[in-house]
Amino acid sequence: MKVLVADKIAPSGVEYLREQSGVEVVEAYGSPPEKILELVKDVDAIIVRSETKVTREVMEAAPQLKAVGRAGVGVDNIDVEAATGRGVIVMNTPGGNTVATAELTFTHLLCASRPVPQAFASMQAGKWDRKAFSGTELFRKTLGVCGVGRIGGEVARRAQAFGMRVIAYDPYLAPSRAKSLDIEAVDLDTVFREADYITVHMPKTERTANMINKDAFAKMKDGVRLVNCARGGLINEADLLEALESGKVAAVGLDVYESEPLAEDSAFRKSPNAVLTPHLGASTKEAQENVGVEVAQAVLEALAGGVIMNAVNMPSVDKKTLQALKPYLDLAAKLGTVVQQISPESIEKLKVTYWGKLVDLDANPVTRSVMYGYLREISGENVNHVNAPVLIKGLGIEVDATKSNVESDYTELIQVEAIAGDGSSYGVSGTLIGKNFMPRIVEINGRAVEATPEGTLLLLENRDVPGMVGTLGQILGRDEVNIAAMSLSRNEVGGKALTVLALDSEPGQKTLDEISAHEAISNVMLVRT
Repeated sequence: MKVLVADKIAPSGVEYLREQSGVEVVEAYGSPPEKILELVKDVDAIIVRSETKVTREVMEAAPQLKAVGRAGVGVDNIDVEAATGRGVIVMNTPGGNTVATAELTFTHLLCASRPVPQAFASMQAGKWDRKAFSGTELFRKTLGVCGVGRIGGEVARRAQAFGMRVIAYDPYLAPSRAKSLDIEAVDLDTVFREADYITVHMPKTERTANMINKDAFAKMKDGVRLVNCARGGLINEADLLEALESGKVAAVGLDVYESEPLAEDSAFRKSPNAVLTPHLGASTKEAQENVGVEVAQAVLEALAGGVIMNAVNMPSVDKKTLQALKPYLDLAAKLGTVVQQISPESIEKLKVTYWGKLVDLDANPVTRSVMYGYLREISGENVNHVNAPVLIKGLGIEVDATKSNVESDYTELIQVEAIAGDGSSYGVSGTLIGKNFMPRIVEINGRAVEATPEGTLLLLENRDVPGMVGTLGQILGRDEVNIAAMSLSRNEVGGKALTVLALDSEPGQKTLDEISAHEAISNVMLVRT
């Protein structure tokens, strides 16, 4: 086997590769694209960090390529779609930088409290100005943590060691997780209103982009201090600069930016109350050691046909099992996505139950697919089948997967339930039909339905009254929304009904408001599958 190490990883990782029998290692750090195209002609695997781009062209030039390993989390420099199409496994190293990023975050918190970098610069300039660099203590201050995953949880623990009160906002944080960390789960406005220090650890999504902006600053204490070592774009940079200049924000620590590298003429570089680092979250010796060895082990295991670890574009199972599981993976992900949208934001448990062939197969990849589906609308672009369990655990959500031998109405069935803290349950069940194993939703919240989980579904709870179908058709028609399919379920004539409409396009808010206003309709949910 031949492995190309295109970017510099920890020497221990390269040494691990060289120690393995039958493995030829080619180190080609800093090679230009044309040289990479030449080197990959006979390689079985490529290991990169963030510098080398593994494009479709590179893969086409590497007919023997079986795996690409990324020493780090992000895979933006790898064409994952092209890799999947060519049967190339893409692996990353999630979790290797947790402590490193948490410690950098706390370094910024300390620097925001005590202006050590500014004092050092003054000393280098030959000055001795003690009065200019008076700080404040972390002890007995309130830290607001936005996002309590792996890194947010580690930051909370360190803050408690400094005697800080920790409050946290995470809409998907289970109460049991908050209790185990001994933190107060609050809403976002409470964080803004009560925190002396705020640190963000959220994924960047449509919902979280610019979550800290001019309106948020207006709710904060005067002299609040902010840190962002997560993702650029969570804090609106123009609004932050304005808040720094006005004194609303006393200090800020930034490791990430909306555009990287940070422009040479950026106003942040001139701000006396901003401490800036060039995206150093994972830049520790230990983190690099961890990811270097981890990526080497994962690549060799994949090449040897063993258990595939940390795969971004496929479940971590052997090929024979994967082939048997393939039809279930897409169904499971769709069920997870649906149950996330019909349940409360904060839940305690995901309960997955299997009937049929999955009882005799390794269903772990299918369970991961459920978790991935649950997270993909709320956890940003970096969620995949590999890191989904870690992200779910970080939210404090317990996952319980069981196999049932009790007779079911369906030969193959997957049931996914989201259970909230008050014990209420929200469930969806699905099966596969036909020779092509097409996914179908057959039950929602205990009501029998039949719906194809594709595109947009409109779910309605309504009284079973005449004319409802026509009314819905007219309202949607005025918005030029076509109904592709419909499923009706009622408990009795004139009783409560569940209507599921498959739509060719998504209705506007005005249309949804009009449907919701109908006297016979009690609940309207738009579900994206």
